[in-house]
Amino acid sequence: MKSNDQTPDASGDTLKERTLERLQELIVTGNLTPGSKVLETQVAARLNVSRATLREAMIRLGEIGLLVNLPFRGTYIRKLDRVDLQEIYSFRTGLEKMAFRFCWDNRDLVSLADLQMRNDRLCARIADNDSYGAIMAELHLHNWCYELSGHSLLLQSWERLKPNLQFYFAMHQKAHERAGPLRESHDEYIRLAKGGSLDNMLRHLEHHMQQGLEHTLSFLGAPN
Repeated sequence: MKSNDQTPDASGDTLKERTLERLQELIVTGNLTPGSKVLETQVAARLNVSRATLREAMIRLGEIGLLVNLPFRGTYIRKLDRVDLQEIYSFRTGLEKMAFRFCWDNRDLVSLADLQMRNDRLCARIADNDSYGAIMAELHLHNWCYELSGHSLLLQSWERLKPNLQFYFAMHQKAHERAGPLRESHDEYIRLAKGGSLDNMLRHLEHHMQQGLEHTLSFLGAPN
């Protein structure tokens, strides 16, 4: 017998919340193939939930862009192409540079210690070979400058971009055949974020993200 949707587990999460997170993990990590149709009966059985509970999670993931509903055809897993990746790169780069401009004078010892802690968590997920955990930890690391910026519209734009970045990071992992970035990949990012030159930080962001884009595009192969 399936659990009541509102019954919390030991961590306080309800079945609906757990279903949403588990479905999102299956999508982001590629366990549900990008571009494929969601077979509700099979996925519900895999997650050990009712189809009604699954559909609620599907609606929420459709709202953030991980699922696409095609009228009279069904619901499909979002698939990223070269144009999607290039748009994500350009939008993300512009957003993060803006976030650093706004957050730069708000940095203090507490916020910089928080930044280091986020990077330590990312390294721990990489060491554990936890692909999905590394994706979420990397997003949490980059979330720092948006939170510190004090700019609500900028933070909202970042939150809307996150689902696309989850896909992007998953593809990036596959391109490099590893669980997350290299452990030292954010060392320069952290060093410059703690440093005294905003210009150097902004230049690094361009380089850091361009490298990731080029490798992921090469994983997709030559354009048609």
